[in-house]
Amino acid sequence: MAKDRKSKKSVTIEYLIIGNSAGGIGAAEAIREVDATGAIIIVSDEPYPVYSRPLISKHLGKGYPLDKILYRPRDFYDDNYIETILGDRVTGIDFDGHTAGLESGNTITWNKLLLAPGGKPIVPRMDGLEHEGIFTFSNLDDAKKIGDYLDRFSRKISAVIIGGGLIGISAAEALTARGVNITIVEMKDRVLNTILDEEASAMEAAALKEAGINIATENTVVKINSIMSGQVSSVSLDSGEQIPCDMVVMAIGVQPRLELVADSAVVTDRGIIVNRQMETSVHGVYACGDAVQAYDFIYGENRLTPVWPNAYLGGRTAGLNMAGATAEYPGGTALNSMNYFGMDVVSAGVTVPPDDSYDVVSERKNGVYKKVVTKDGIITGMVFIGDIEMSGIIYNLMKDRENVDSFREVLVADDFGLISLPDELRKQKMAVPESLLAGAITGIESPEQEVGAD
Repeated sequence: MAKDRKSKKSVTIEYLIIGNSAGGIGAAEAIREVDATGAIIIVSDEPYPVYSRPLISKHLGKGYPLDKILYRPRDFYDDNYIETILGDRVTGIDFDGHTAGLESGNTITWNKLLLAPGGKPIVPRMDGLEHEGIFTFSNLDDAKKIGDYLDRFSRKISAVIIGGGLIGISAAEALTARGVNITIVEMKDRVLNTILDEEASAMEAAALKEAGINIATENTVVKINSIMSGQVSSVSLDSGEQIPCDMVVMAIGVQPRLELVADSAVVTDRGIIVNRQMETSVHGVYACGDAVQAYDFIYGENRLTPVWPNAYLGGRTAGLNMAGATAEYPGGTALNSMNYFGMDVVSAGVTVPPDDSYDVVSERKNGVYKKVVTKDGIITGMVFIGDIEMSGIIYNLMKDRENVDSFREVLVADDFGLISLPDELRKQKMAVPESLLAGAITGIESPEQEVGAD
């Protein structure tokens, strides 16, 4: 039965999982597939059962209660004999002594450890960060704080969102649903520039503008101004322009939380380095999720890929190995599936070829855009907008490193499907239901599917 161990001064268990999001849950489920009885404790500094972080915009914008954005049912922990310590923070780890100290003063001794601490919002240095009305947007508490702030106003207010990436667009949709006037300030020349090509970015920007959102690209906020009470009143751009606003949302991105492994034997670069078993440089210590540099099958090297499906798959791989099975992380890559302002978008891998060694096939008509990038016959990236039904099949061809040179042109055809594949390849893929091939991509942020899917 799930219990709160805060009242204990010290406890010894088989598996300690630090982090209660996609990676931690993936690990716990995998452990239970191999070891039905080994004691598992999940520690999280958030007080909530596991929820879908991509859906915090639905909580803020549409008032979805916690139960509607849960990633697993509330009885998940009890059903899997997992104990939880929620709302408490791990403050230090003794990797030699196999102990973890908590902010509450408690100590946990572990045999196998999974680090899934996630990422933390990037907040650039600028004048005015002390003012009231400045928020980040990465977890449920952030969404709640913004909601409480909005409830204080009886008039229509304005917000500046700093960053035109996924977090910024997600915050923009939520705030638009709450009737807020929005300006997005993006330092690059287009929104969603890290995951979309120019044409796809332009389509998303058009949808944003249609929703009444102002976009200021190639601009940087250098100062946040306030009124006498200390509440945000405007932002100053590097161009010298001032944009009046009542609140500011920092949506520049996230960076790995590495404080628990600082000055330890756990090797890090931009994130925690893991092998294909998701084990760190310290034996018996595994890691996954947004804080980890794991194998990217497109680039053939370890990279940061802070997306939800990769966190879960990395956690599963770690959990199986922690429990004594043998599993290898197949690799992930940048993968995003979203629906903002009524536009279905899927992107993965290399969407903007860096040189002429890549080939591109694309088609745009009637509000639909499809693009597939290949190199030496192997799919290295894709963008689908408007019609994403077959994007799951494309992604699986990409993940399985299938050579598509002989049928590359049909990948963006209106009638593309399993029937379009060469006979032998089609037989292989037909062993997996087409709905499952597509399901790896579509619906990642659908609240109806999230009860079950960093």
